[in-house]
Amino acid sequence: QVKNKAPAEVQITAEQLLREAKERELELLPPPPQQKITDVEELNDYKLRKRKTFEDNIRKNRTVISNWIKYAQWEESLKEIQRARSIYERALDVDYRNVTLWLKYAEMEMKNRQVNHARNIWDRAITTLPRVNQFWYKYTYMEEMLGNIAGSRQVFERWMEWQPEEQAWHSYINFELRYKEVDRARTIYERYILSALLVLVHPDVKNWIKYARFEEKHSYFAHARKVYERAVEFFGEEHMDENLYVAFAKFEENQKEFERVRVIYKYALDRIPKQDAQNLFKNYTIFEKKFGDRRGIEEIIVSKRRFQYEEEVKANPHNYDAWFDYLRLVESDADAETVREVYERAIANVPPIQEKRHWKRYIYLWINYALYEELEAKAKRTRQVYQACVELIPHKKFTFAKIWLLYAQFEIRQKNLPLARRALGTSIGKCPKNKLFKGYIELELQLREFDRCRKLYEKFLEFAPENCTSWIKFAELETILGDIDRARAIYELAIGQPRLDMPEVLWKSYIDFEIEQEEYEKTRNLYRRLLQRTQHVKVWISFAQFELSAGREENLSRCRQIYEEANKAMRNCEEKEERVMLLESWRAFEEEFGTETTKERIDKLMPEKIKKRRKLQAEDGSDAGWEEYYDYIFPEDTANQPNLKLLAMAKLWKKQQQESEAAEQDPDKDIDESQS
Repeated sequence: QVKNKAPAEVQITAEQLLREAKERELELLPPPPQQKITDVEELNDYKLRKRKTFEDNIRKNRTVISNWIKYAQWEESLKEIQRARSIYERALDVDYRNVTLWLKYAEMEMKNRQVNHARNIWDRAITTLPRVNQFWYKYTYMEEMLGNIAGSRQVFERWMEWQPEEQAWHSYINFELRYKEVDRARTIYERYILSALLVLVHPDVKNWIKYARFEEKHSYFAHARKVYERAVEFFGEEHMDENLYVAFAKFEENQKEFERVRVIYKYALDRIPKQDAQNLFKNYTIFEKKFGDRRGIEEIIVSKRRFQYEEEVKANPHNYDAWFDYLRLVESDADAETVREVYERAIANVPPIQEKRHWKRYIYLWINYALYEELEAKAKRTRQVYQACVELIPHKKFTFAKIWLLYAQFEIRQKNLPLARRALGTSIGKCPKNKLFKGYIELELQLREFDRCRKLYEKFLEFAPENCTSWIKFAELETILGDIDRARAIYELAIGQPRLDMPEVLWKSYIDFEIEQEEYEKTRNLYRRLLQRTQHVKVWISFAQFELSAGREENLSRCRQIYEEANKAMRNCEEKEERVMLLESWRAFEEEFGTETTKERIDKLMPEKIKKRRKLQAEDGSDAGWEEYYDYIFPEDTANQPNLKLLAMAKLWKKQQQESEAAEQDPDKDIDESQS
């Protein structure tokens, strides 16, 4: 046991230990001594001991092939070829599937120039393991190096019967090309392609392209074109590959067959999906830039965008923004029938839910369709589009005033007024809306059909009696037509409604109407009636300003009287800011038109602004702290509340006390300063 567990004074790291061990070479073993053999008996003894060691290792574990290989290579180093062969044969009996064993065996025979033995081993290897390509490659290479071209060709032929991978075929072809046997190479290509047709072993596009390029390289252009055509026919439309068509087009481009190139590109672009044809588009664009005109380049761009939009609308048919972009594209480029076909496909995607928010984008497809037909085609089709649209909309749940108004405006442009009125009348009967009434009334106003306008306003006000704007517009129409009594009666009916959306606007319009007619007494009565309903400060100020601008001698006294009444009425008002607003307006009036006495009086009525604190409560009822706010104390209210007088006197007393204390402290300061 370690008694002292305190850290040592000198600390040694692992790095130091390793460095010292390397410097002292503690782990290096001395080399074994060199053994010198001087006679035959000693050599035989050495061989016996080594062979016994190898045999013992093999006997311990027969499946470890490395032991067999080391044993055979040791015998080979002693030039004991027969013994080495025997060892390899014994090893093959143990594991004939071991590729390394066969390779080492054949390499030994080739090193020692035993060609027939090597051939025998390669034959046995490719017969036993025909799917190991390395055996075939080495065998053909050996025969070629020996100059036995016929033998090498025979080995290739045996190999091809097994339908190997494509690299084997290309090795055979390259072998024939090295010896200028072009016809034989073509025959091999034909067998290669035929195997693809019959057994579908190598149905890859690149193999067809290599065959065609082989023919093109050797100037057999007709054969190359035929290979491309056979490839297109073989793959058909189900397994189209853009690389095949790009290679075909480039071949034709090299042959200066530009029209054929264009046909190939268009044929492929019409059939290959957009996401699989990026390279095709790119090469087609480059081709048109090199050999085409501006129109051809634009066609490529339009075609590419059309593919994109087609994919988008296929993925989501209810993506109306994609339809809008698609239609804008085809309108700018395609003929009328194509545009019409796309519009029909677009409007066929009716929103699945009958809710207006889902139809807002969809309805613009119909509007754009109708406008396109009107501008580009005949009016008859436009009318059919509008009629189909209004029949499709579920008017019992919602409607679109815009489509009815556009339909009516279209009929007016066609000088068919009865149909326009019928459309708007039908819309009001099926689904009355404010926009429909306003649009219909505006149409009749433009046509100067005032009796129809009156009837429409009556229907409109029956439908929406709370709409103040409609009452005002109706009264303004009667005013323009010179029927003042009728306009006044409309205003009276309007202010008598139990519910209005903007009553203040209606009353202001009525008052302005009476002022325009210079009916000042009726205006005063209107103000009095309005003040019976509301005591809002703005009504009082407006009343006072009206009296000021009435244009009579007693207007100042009337105006001042209104301010007096307003001040008395608003003494009990909780909103003190409104009362302050009234007094400020009154003071501005007195400063401009009043005397010194009236000015002093209004100054005495102005409130004092003070800061106060109040307690805040949170939503759960707990304390939320204190809040400071400004309040107004009016002199009139102070006179009626003795508590406020007492509070003011207390504040004054406190102020006097503070001043007296400050005066007592000042003489002491003067004495100290004189002593210093």
